[in-house]
Amino acid sequence: MAPSTPNIQTFETEDQVAIALAVYILHLSAKFIAANGSFSVVLSGGSLIDTLRKLTEPPYVDSIDWSKWSIFFLDERVVPLDHPDSNYKLAYDGFLSKVPIPESNIYPIKERLSPEEAADEYEQRLKDLVANKKLRTSEITGFAKFDLMLVGMGPEGHVASLFCWHFQRFEKIKWVTFITDSPKPPSNRITFTFPLINSASEIAMVVTGEDAADAVKVALGPHASYGFPLPVQKVSPEGGLTWFLDKAATSEL
Repeated sequence: MAPSTPNIQTFETEDQVAIALAVYILHLSAKFIAANGSFSVVLSGGSLIDTLRKLTEPPYVDSIDWSKWSIFFLDERVVPLDHPDSNYKLAYDGFLSKVPIPESNIYPIKERLSPEEAADEYEQRLKDLVANKKLRTSEITGFAKFDLMLVGMGPEGHVASLFCWHFQRFEKIKWVTFITDSPKPPSNRITFTFPLINSASEIAMVVTGEDAADAVKVALGPHASYGFPLPVQKVSPEGGLTWFLDKAATSEL
């Protein structure tokens, strides 16, 4: 199936990005809950969590049926959940603690496992949720099909913990894999793989700030098809791909 053409939305400021993102998520939440009775959302770490802040404020916070949401993590540092490097802690402090999503609907990694064990355990949990009809399945890939993935990008173009020169970016079989040599600390991480990422119904690429401008230029500029692609260029969901960019992130375009 040919990938859909991305919808590229550019805003003057990060605050305008945050408002547009809240409106987009509000609409998708209502749509998927009406269709399926639930809304599965995958979070990444970094500045994305702060850009979700409008969802914790009126009118958005009162307009969403949070009881139908379930939350997963695109990648995670293999550290305790209360550790400053934990993506779960970042998401909890900045977003999850401020909205009434049932705790049983939030799926952090299991603590005190090796990176390989943590990846295998998380993948098995996803497969169990698919088997129990709590997650849908992609008819194309057979992988779990999340309703919405909220994806940030590193300044050199990585997404999740899929880095430019790591073989994990080429994984085709596993749903969740692991790395022990992240180029930025902490070195031990688990991460969704591209086949799982690209099985999603909708992906929002949320990229703000000047430090992302070079990678945005490579990914979206006139020479995007030249040379060895950045990991972010492999994001190509079955459904819709929407980029949310501020002026600083597009300053090189």
